[in-house]
Amino acid sequence: MSGHDPYPTRRADRPELIARVDPVVHGGGEGPLSAGELGGFDRDGFLATDRLITPEEVVRYRAELDRLAGDPALRGDERLITEKGSGEVRSVFEVHRISPVFAALAADPRIVGRARQILGSDVYVHQSRVNYKPGFRGKDFYWHSDFETWHAEDGMPRMRAVSVSISLTPNNPYNGALMIMPGSHRTFVSCVGETPAEHYRESLKDQEVGTPDPESLTKLADTHGIELFTGDAGSAVMFDCNCMHGSNGNISPYPRSNVFLVFNSVENACAEPYAAPGRRPSFLASRDFTPVGG
Repeated sequence: MSGHDPYPTRRADRPELIARVDPVVHGGGEGPLSAGELGGFDRDGFLATDRLITPEEVVRYRAELDRLAGDPALRGDERLITEKGSGEVRSVFEVHRISPVFAALAADPRIVGRARQILGSDVYVHQSRVNYKPGFRGKDFYWHSDFETWHAEDGMPRMRAVSVSISLTPNNPYNGALMIMPGSHRTFVSCVGETPAEHYRESLKDQEVGTPDPESLTKLADTHGIELFTGDAGSAVMFDCNCMHGSNGNISPYPRSNVFLVFNSVENACAEPYAAPGRRPSFLASRDFTPVGG
């Protein structure tokens, strides 16, 4: 990429902690979020909601989650990711295009309105997926910043994207619930390791390149602490693209599944990758920048 990159990564032989130069809340005008909620998002990098969708909606989305996992038409489709070793379904990507049920959710004003208010512009769906974490066998998602990957491998220029994770099952301390380091969104962790060609094929099962180093993670955790998000099905967490987050594996009997939607500002559309030999497929990083309704 030409021009100055404020967030260089995967280029040097040592990691680096780089101070964020982008705003966190770009808008703040009319929308579903109060001034206090926007202030909390700016401070912590996330906003938790006890009930974003109703119990009746949870039933509908759970049924669609199960249908997708058992859909024979998706077997062999690149968008269906299985666990390394077991063959269990780990994720299904681009669900807002595969499923009319999840397409409607991705355009829901309760969600899109929040994203537009935080990002200060129209938004498009950069990525969507459902994550399955079955009881006894669900694997972990190691600590990472989504922006590091989206910047390095998708060409997302700046930190102007938000994610929303909506729980479709109860989230308990013992079934692999989401963890975030509050305040970590203000520090970019530059990672070590050159990106291989078609890195996504391995990273979706078990990421190594683009993974923060233990020393940087320890510094962030010492500074910010770690928050664990538990709650009933229907609860949600919206978080900034640069939050350091992850989740443990699930050896409990109880599954932990969620639908994950990423909204990027239409003014922050992806270009060429900053630290990869080629673009990832569109099911991981949409090249359709059409604004979503809301």
